[in-house]
Amino acid sequence: MRTIVHLSDLHFGDAEPALVAPLIASVQDCAPNLVAISGDLTQRARRAQFRMARAFLDRLPAPVIVVPGNHDVPLYNVVARFLHPLANYECAIGPDLEPLYADDEIAVLGINTARSLTFKSGRINEEQVARARGRLCALPAHVLKVVVTHHPFDLPEDAAARELVGRAAMAMRGLAACGVHIILSGHLHTGRVGTTRARFAIEGHSALVVQAGTALSRRRRGEANAFNVLRTACECVTVENRVWSDPENAFICRTRQGFRLRDGQWLRAAG
Repeated sequence: MRTIVHLSDLHFGDAEPALVAPLIASVQDCAPNLVAISGDLTQRARRAQFRMARAFLDRLPAPVIVVPGNHDVPLYNVVARFLHPLANYECAIGPDLEPLYADDEIAVLGINTARSLTFKSGRINEEQVARARGRLCALPAHVLKVVVTHHPFDLPEDAAARELVGRAAMAMRGLAACGVHIILSGHLHTGRVGTTRARFAIEGHSALVVQAGTALSRRRRGEANAFNVLRTACECVTVENRVWSDPENAFICRTRQGFRLRDGQWLRAAG
């Protein structure tokens, strides 16, 4: 059994300060084997905002892996945006933009989808997929393989197509060849759990796509601040969505969904 806490879209600089301590307490209460954060640690990629993000990360139970989001690239500082887009991120968070956590049950790999040339959208390229394949394909078949990106590989029906990570079909074919089981992402500030079966239609394979809402941002897009907790065991995964509740003054479990992997496809578990 492994427990992964999935946080996203912290947006320090536009975060709800009253939620920071309860969020840390809730994450600690989950006793995770890993905390995975799928980007947008800051609102405008400023040094002071990254310092707040770093202080937050230091209070989380280790290990923690993080990937940047589009808000972690400077918006108004044009020189920094195009010459050193992730300089502040790397200084505060770390230089590894493709972090990997692996043990004898799970492997969780981050991939950076933030780009200087796009203000909001994201992209993944062939070189990144090749590196991911080099690290994931050699792992034993029983290891649950998870990829973390900021921009999503699937979308709810009401989302604009531009929100999908660029070159998603190419990337999904490459990751499917390595048997990637789960993709964690953020960006939309809404939570969702589904599969890649309908969008990519890869024979004998579907990945579970787990979308996290914003853990701390004031821009909630109709949903409460929230995060996900994944509990894995063999070929079974349970995804809990924990949301902020004002009456309880805490993050509480709103939904719990179970999935089983059968012949390369994720099926919703009964009950």
